[in-house]
Amino acid sequence: MFEEFFLGGLWFSWIFRIAVILLIVWVIVHGSNRNQKNNNNQRVRDTPLDIIKRRYANGEITKEEFEIMKKDLES
Repeated sequence: MFEEFFLGGLWFSWIFRIAVILLIVWVIVHGSNRNQKNNNNQRVRDTPLDIIKRRYANGEITKEEFEIMKKDLES
């Protein structure tokens, strides 16, 4: 009997449960969409020259290899 008077009773508890479930689903969907947008934008921005610059900066290729690749891309 006390539950019926506490914040609207059973109806409130069902509405509250549905709201919590919808909030969880929204957070999951919103988070995954944000990650996909960031990944897609980064792929579009990377040019071949950016890639070889990054590889040279990371020490993956030597200066000579960088210059050869750069000349090849410019021609």
